[in-house]
Amino acid sequence: TTLTAPAPFADETSCQCQAPHEKLTIAQARLGTPVDRPVRVYADGIFDLFHSGHARALMQAKTLFPNSYLLVGVCSDDLTHKFKGFTVMNETERYEALRHCRYVDEVIRDAPWTLTPEFLEKHKIDFVAHDDIPYSSAGSDDVYKHIKEAGMFVPTQRTEGISTSDIITRIVRDYDVYARRNLQRGYTAKELNVSFINEKKYRFQNQVDKMKEKVKNVEEKSKEFVYKVEEKSHDLIQKWEEKSREFIGNFLELFGPDGAWKQMFQERSGRMLQAFSPRQSPNSSPTRGRSPSRSPSPPWVFNKASPPSSPKAASASLSSMSEGDEDEK
Repeated sequence: TTLTAPAPFADETSCQCQAPHEKLTIAQARLGTPVDRPVRVYADGIFDLFHSGHARALMQAKTLFPNSYLLVGVCSDDLTHKFKGFTVMNETERYEALRHCRYVDEVIRDAPWTLTPEFLEKHKIDFVAHDDIPYSSAGSDDVYKHIKEAGMFVPTQRTEGISTSDIITRIVRDYDVYARRNLQRGYTAKELNVSFINEKKYRFQNQVDKMKEKVKNVEEKSKEFVYKVEEKSHDLIQKWEEKSREFIGNFLELFGPDGAWKQMFQERSGRMLQAFSPRQSPNSSPTRGRSPSRSPSPPWVFNKASPPSSPKAASASLSSMSEGDEDEK
């Protein structure tokens, strides 16, 4: 039911193991025995600010043996504050965080700081899982020393780079950032334990950051606008070049050395020359046989150099002209 519902609390359920609880060795547990019950593995801790390092340790504890039942003990606030220090999450929050981890089968509230034989017997614990680093506390060099000597200790590996202390260190290091963040989200200076002067400073810094963000947005939009303009300009220039090539090609096709306009002009010029040039006479024309002599003057044209001297002479000339006409006839 751990995948569909939170893990139950130990004080709200009874141990489901009905057979006598015989002590197992690690070798027997690795073989999957006994068949009538799962191997009961216990892991304990503070689990403040529950993170992936905690989950990985519990995953290792759950998968140590083929058939296992994982019990997780969580120490109370009183014990934790006494032996380790103040926590960010209270005990109820830490209990609930463990109940919703997929590897946990059962949560033991107010777990002891040092495991006693009575506690191990009460919960029928076969093995205790924890990292192998000696845990010195409560006046002892290693609180798991007697568990190791009893052959009930199974080591797990720590996850490097993540721990509750690391997370708290990040928050303390960037305190101003998180204080400003929470002020911006509506928390009061009193809730954040921030002085009046720091509150005003943080709010001013928030306004400055907003202005910077606006300027950054304007710059990004400007860059985007310029990019779009450049892209459109490039398209327009490309289209203009294509149209220019098409226009020049059409112009050369029409007005070039071998263009249609020249051919049309030559055809029209030929027609005009034919229209204005005179027609040549045929070879059989009688005019070609005549000599290029002067045509006879009309009879009424008088010679200016020798005008008639008298009426008789004039009449004589007229009579001779008439005779000449008759001879031609």
